[in-house]
Amino acid sequence: MKKILLITLILSSFCAFAQKSAPRVPEWAKEAVWYQIFPERFANGDKSNDPQPKDLEGGWPYFIPEGWQNHPWESDWYKQQPWEKKTDFDFYRNAGLRRYGGDLQGVIDKLDYLQDLGITAIYFNPVFESPSLHKYDATMYHHIDNNFGPDPAGDRKIWESENPADPSTWKWTSADKLFLNLLKEAHKRGMKVIIDGVFNHVGNTFWAFKDVIKNQDKSEYKDWFYIKKFDDPATPDVNEFDYEGWYGVKDLPEIKEDENGLIDAPAAHIKDIIKRWMDPNNDGDPSDGIDGWRLDVAEMVELGFWKKFRTWVKEINPNAYTTGEVWWEDWKVNKMFNAAPWLQGDAFDAVMNYRFARAVKNFVIDQKTKIDAQAFADTMKNVYRDYHPENHAVMMNLMGSHDTERLASLIVNPDFWLDHNANPAQRKEFDPAAPDAKGREIQRLVLAMQMTMPGAPMIYYGDEAGMWGGDDPDDRKPMVWPEIKYETETAHPFGLKRKTSEVKFNKNLFDWYKKLIAIRKSDKAFSLGSIDFVKTKGTLLVFTRNYKNSKYTIVVNSSDKEVKTSVGKGMKKELISGKKVDSGSLALLPHQMMILQ
Repeated sequence: MKKILLITLILSSFCAFAQKSAPRVPEWAKEAVWYQIFPERFANGDKSNDPQPKDLEGGWPYFIPEGWQNHPWESDWYKQQPWEKKTDFDFYRNAGLRRYGGDLQGVIDKLDYLQDLGITAIYFNPVFESPSLHKYDATMYHHIDNNFGPDPAGDRKIWESENPADPSTWKWTSADKLFLNLLKEAHKRGMKVIIDGVFNHVGNTFWAFKDVIKNQDKSEYKDWFYIKKFDDPATPDVNEFDYEGWYGVKDLPEIKEDENGLIDAPAAHIKDIIKRWMDPNNDGDPSDGIDGWRLDVAEMVELGFWKKFRTWVKEINPNAYTTGEVWWEDWKVNKMFNAAPWLQGDAFDAVMNYRFARAVKNFVIDQKTKIDAQAFADTMKNVYRDYHPENHAVMMNLMGSHDTERLASLIVNPDFWLDHNANPAQRKEFDPAAPDAKGREIQRLVLAMQMTMPGAPMIYYGDEAGMWGGDDPDDRKPMVWPEIKYETETAHPFGLKRKTSEVKFNKNLFDWYKKLIAIRKSDKAFSLGSIDFVKTKGTLLVFTRNYKNSKYTIVVNSSDKEVKTSVGKGMKKELISGKKVDSGSLALLPHQMMILQ
């Protein structure tokens, strides 16, 4: 007994030390350039593992249409394939049944592409086993989806040999092993990797929920979920079983919480999941595991759980990164959360910074509802006041994601609230076409602001290649690669007239992204430096970034007209053009930025 008490005290002391020794935020995350990958749509590196009808079983719409097949990667997005035309669904209902075959081998094959672009950190949307294309409805957390790996059938056999409730029985599938190899290859290239943790809800194929369906009130997992009513065996023709789904969605059974967040039993399972993916070989060295987590719908789980979650993560790797999806406080009135409660040192390192996206949109993209430079500066100052400076350095500064319209389509459809009325199903007048030359000009300016302002910039896959698309599912098109010839987009989901758009890899835009990322990485002032707004007049914004002996003056023209200004005297090097300019007599073209050293 004395030995047990001594070991417990030592472990407690070690955990306390680990927490104290962990930095407020990981240093590496301050200089990260993020790239978000939606795995099913990024690259198909192994056609032999493409989904089959069997792999969709258990997911919406609970049947496989006649003639279903994997979708051609290069096809016109809104064009209905033969099997789609046979259903009673419109495009938006059929879209949930589409599979394009993206997998982990595809990501491994493209790591050099990401390295060439300048990416240092990857965020994966869910990779765990599930019947859906998006994987937010997990069947299990302890295995990578078998269609992302090289041997789907073999992986199924491994699942059947395990007890999912007992980590001592868990094995490594071919998909798991390939994911660990992906981590190795990414780390070899100096890239960190985080994955989506969806711990507020599961899918209706989740192993514990399936046990409840089978055994009803006799299931040992019945308390994991909000069960309203069990089936009455005395009424064999009626199934009375009922439960709470996330946001009322029955496909997504909600995990039960108390005042401290997720209740003990599912929380303990999640703790085992954290250990599995952060230290796969369980040797105390986390270098072979993931580098952190993105936590889905984090505001819908009690804050106390995330504090506990952080402890579990930092015990394994004090330099791991956690970021939460803390976003809409009230979507209906366009009110976003002040995420301060989640960023006070004991929950998350960062959140997905949609407040940044909205401010840049309002200043650079919007036309009729455009805000001026002073309003933009005031907005950003409010955000900076809300959060600790170190949290600011690691915030995920994004301009679009799998949950919003893409940046390019945001530009084509200005003056609407972000993430509102953002595809043709939500608003028939929504323009699904590609940006014109002026639109690309605006996109280049937006990217330049991302790369020069405080926070870690995040690129949604394909934005750098020129991709466009409205809100889900139109933001989840297959990645545009230079080696693939794509159909021109001519179809409209409701048969309306539209501008045709040629789909091909935009090399000029890619080179711009690459250049601006390189500028950001060239000096710590852009990632670690302070910011001061020194001139805010109309569409003209001037701010400085200062760090130790480095100082840069950034001059932004958000209008479609030339703007003249001065920022001191003398000749200075302008980083984007590489030329010397007279800072006392600057002429900025429409939507131009200058970075003066």
